[in-house]
Amino acid sequence: QVQLVESGGGLVHSGGSLRLSCAASGSFLSISDMGWHRQAPGKQRDMVAIITSGGVANYADSVKGRFTISRDNAKNAMYLQMNSLKPEDTAVYYCNALFKTNYRSTYNYWGQGTQVTVSS
Repeated sequence: QVQLVESGGGLVHSGGSLRLSCAASGSFLSISDMGWHRQAPGKQRDMVAIITSGGVANYADSVKGRFTISRDNAKNAMYLQMNSLKPEDTAVYYCNALFKTNYRSTYNYWGQGTQVTVSS
């Protein structure tokens, strides 16, 4: 029905940068809020950044000033620019989106996750 596909994860040294991408596809009318969440091994999944359909962003305190979330509604895509990466940023990063699938229904979907590893 609908799908979120992530890309851009990888291995980077401390202080480096990565840009994550999330592309939505399938049958839906529109996408409301989107966001990035991350989960380290043995840890709970935490919100990193959220962006509304109008482009209003909210960030976790731990990434403010270093990460930038953005979206391209025409492409049904969302991005996370990560700068000044730290080892504590190491986690699986998940794309999340709220889809309007028809005139009255909305559903929350998650991507498969992409690994980000920051070495010392």
